[in-house]
Amino acid sequence: MSTTVSSPRPGTPRPAGAPDNPAAISAKPVSWKTPVLLAAFALIALVFFGFLAPHRNASFGISTGEDFFQLPALDINAFAGGIVLSVLLVGLAAYSIYLKARERPAPGWLTVTFIVLFVAAFLIWVVGGARTPSISLAGLIAGSVTLAVPLVFGSLSGVLCERVGVVNIAIEGQLLGGAFTAAIVASMTQNPFIGLLAAAVAGALVSMVLALFSIKYLVNQIIVGVVLNVLVSGVTGFLFSTVMQEDSDRYNSPPGLDAIEIPVLSSIPIIGPILFRQTLVGYLMYIAVLVVWVGLFKTRWGLRVRAVGEHPQAADTLGINVNATRFWNVTLGGAVAGIGGSFFTLVAIDSFTKEISGGRGFIALAALIFGRWNPIGAFFAALLFGFADNLQSIVTIIGTPVPSQFMAMLPYLVTVLAVAGLVGKSRGPAASGIPYVKG
Repeated sequence: MSTTVSSPRPGTPRPAGAPDNPAAISAKPVSWKTPVLLAAFALIALVFFGFLAPHRNASFGISTGEDFFQLPALDINAFAGGIVLSVLLVGLAAYSIYLKARERPAPGWLTVTFIVLFVAAFLIWVVGGARTPSISLAGLIAGSVTLAVPLVFGSLSGVLCERVGVVNIAIEGQLLGGAFTAAIVASMTQNPFIGLLAAAVAGALVSMVLALFSIKYLVNQIIVGVVLNVLVSGVTGFLFSTVMQEDSDRYNSPPGLDAIEIPVLSSIPIIGPILFRQTLVGYLMYIAVLVVWVGLFKTRWGLRVRAVGEHPQAADTLGINVNATRFWNVTLGGAVAGIGGSFFTLVAIDSFTKEISGGRGFIALAALIFGRWNPIGAFFAALLFGFADNLQSIVTIIGTPVPSQFMAMLPYLVTVLAVAGLVGKSRGPAASGIPYVKG
């Protein structure tokens, strides 16, 4: 004998205490994490950026001497600007608390707007209290994009790997291997373009080792990634000491990639230097973000990749070779990261040094998570971390009262806060980190 439970007919009175929306019974409660964090940072902004702000003007230059259109500098009173922005931050935090009280999650635009306003308030406060209260906003943004280049390539490598179900902890090793190979090959051939290609090959080789052990031999992907980082660091450090330093003119003097300017467009204030005054690696960054996004979400290949990362068993039943798809995607991700590593030795500086990547592979991993495993999101997250990195250099030069030690840790502090608190509830691919055995 079976029992059938049917929905009540319209007009039928509900039992006492029954919820208005039965679906709400199974809905997960909204976390207090985001409202509490926003409220805490809003109060910090109100106290330090508002009430304790200096009564001076902060000047932000918009145009440079090379810009086609010359715009006047933007002067903002640090006290008045801090009060206004802090009040807006308090309002956003209050709205997030209101949404939590109604068990509604905070929309994505709220967190993004809060971050933008908080950064603006912090910038006005720092510049207003500096010994030289003036900075170039165009230079700050352009420099932030430049510093974000290896982070973007590293995060794209992570997207390509994790979307197919492989956790790529070895981004740091891929960046470092690409930087070393680009330096030594470009030095020997005196051709930076050959060095760029060699960097992609080096990153792909590092990824092949990750793919081989994690996919074929089912070794824990996290352990393999950590071991690869240590291995690449040790090998490049050893070769730097024994080969490069012995004859630096031959093995560690790579020619750099020159900036390519697009006439007129490169002179547009702010966006001109960012979009139209880049090296080849910079232009490849924009192309890579667009190609990876279109490939993942607009093509059959991307559908197969995402199917393997979400439900490999179902993908296998449809005739997709799961492990082969994973292997080649991980290899492609390594090549992308290797190109990002070439930035250090072909663009940033003209030689290789030990640990030149400086932990940026792990920041790229954080950008991947902060961007919710989406190429566009990872790109903007990497820009945020690049902005923090560039800001700590500039405000130290202009003589800010903030301790230099705090400014030096700013990029990593932003990384921790972004991953630990401001990401919200994000979920990676369901099969990420889980080896697949056909059976």
